[in-house]
Amino acid sequence: MVSEKWHQFRLADLCEAIDYGYTAAASIIPVGAKFLRITDIVGRYLNWNEVPFCDVDESTREKYRLHHEDIVIARTGATTGVSAFIADPPDALFASYLVRLKIGKLASARFISYFLKSSEFWDYIHGVLGDKSAQPNASARTMTQVKLLVPPYPEQLAISHILGALDDKIELNHRINETLEAIARAIFKSWFVDFDPVRAKMEGREPYGMDAETAALFPGSFEDSALGKIPKGWNIKNLPEVIEINPQRSLSKGQSAPYLEMSNMPTSSARALDWEYRDFSSGMKFMNGDVLLARITPCLENGKTAYVDFLADGQVGWGSTEYIVLFSKPPLPREYAYFLARSDELRTHAIQNMTGTSGRQRVPAECFKAYPIVVPPEKIAVQFGEIVRPFMQAIKQYDEESRTLAAIRDALLPKLLSGEIRVKEAEKYAKTLL
Repeated sequence: MVSEKWHQFRLADLCEAIDYGYTAAASIIPVGAKFLRITDIVGRYLNWNEVPFCDVDESTREKYRLHHEDIVIARTGATTGVSAFIADPPDALFASYLVRLKIGKLASARFISYFLKSSEFWDYIHGVLGDKSAQPNASARTMTQVKLLVPPYPEQLAISHILGALDDKIELNHRINETLEAIARAIFKSWFVDFDPVRAKMEGREPYGMDAETAALFPGSFEDSALGKIPKGWNIKNLPEVIEINPQRSLSKGQSAPYLEMSNMPTSSARALDWEYRDFSSGMKFMNGDVLLARITPCLENGKTAYVDFLADGQVGWGSTEYIVLFSKPPLPREYAYFLARSDELRTHAIQNMTGTSGRQRVPAECFKAYPIVVPPEKIAVQFGEIVRPFMQAIKQYDEESRTLAAIRDALLPKLLSGEIRVKEAEKYAKTLL
C-alpha cells in the first residue's frame, strides 16, 4: 500500500532542463569529445571505450556536454524510450535523437533512472507510439508527460541505493571480465603473434610474466620461413589444417534448440549473454567450444564474435547463416580459435576478402583455406589452454552471477517503485530469490 507521503508528478515537473542532442557525424579518430549516440546505449552496459568522437568548438561542447547524473533517452527508432543514467562521464557530448534530462531538487536522478526502466514507463511509451512505422519517434515533451508516484526524497535515495548496489555489482563483474579477457588476449598476442618469449630468451632476459617451466618450452632463436622469422621448431600451416571451418553439427528440422540472434552477438567480449529457444529451420549449427564469426558487413567490422559456452554438454545450438563457425583441432585448445578470430591479422584478412555488392558484402569461408598460421609445438599449445581456460571459466561465472543479480533487481524494481514493499523488506525479499 502506497503511503500518503507519496505524490504523483509528471516527469516534466521533476526536470530542471530537457534538451535535445547535437547533430554531427561521429568519428573513430580520437580527436575532440566522446559522442554518445542511441546505438551506444541499447546494450546492457554503456561502454565509453567504444563510444566514438566528435570534434567541435568549445561553446558547442559546453552546450551539449554530459554531466554526472544526467539521464539520456532515445527518442526515435526501434529503441525509442531506452535510457541511460550518466555516472562520472568522460568529456562527452550527446547526439541528436537523444533527449537529456536534468533532474531538479524534488527527485533523485538515479531514482528517476529506475522509473524509466519500469513497466509503467514502457506501457506509456508503447501507448504513445501505437502502431507507428518501422521508424517510430516521440518528442521530448511527449515522453516527459508520463506520470509517476514519487516517495519522499530520503526514501528515493534508499530505493536507489538497494537497486544501485545490485547494478554496481553487475557493472563491477563486467569490468572484471573486460580485464580478464584483455589479459588472455595479451597472452595470445605475446606468444603467437609477437613471439615475445622467444625474443626475450634471445636477448638473455627471462620471458615476462611466466614461470621457468613455461619459459623452458619456448625456443631461444628464430628461423627463416615464407612468413619471415618464426620461432625455431614451429610450423606454418593453412588454417583448415589446424582449425575446422563450419564443422558438422546435427539438428533435425523443427527441433527446438538454443538460437543466437546476430543482434545478441558480442562485439568486444567473448560471451553471448542472451539467446532463446526456436525450432530449427536453416542456419549455422554450433556446440560448446565453437567460435562464431559474423561474416557480413557491418557485423564483421563491428567485431561480432562469440565463444560458445552457454549450451548443455552435447547440446547443439543454431543461428544466422551469416556466421562462420570455427573449431580448434587438437592439440590446439578450443580457446585458441576464439583469440585467433579476435586478432587484428585474421580480421583484416577477412575484411579484405569480402565480396558482394555494397552494403551486403560478406566473407566467403573459402578465403581462409590458404590463410597461413604459425603453429606452436603441442606442449606450448596445451600450456596456453591451461593458462587461459580458467580466465574463460571465471568470465562465465561472473556473467552468470550478474544474470542472477539482474533477475533480483528486475523483481524488486516494480515492488519498490510501487510501494508494494519498503526498503527494509527488500533485502529479505531478495534472499528468497537467490
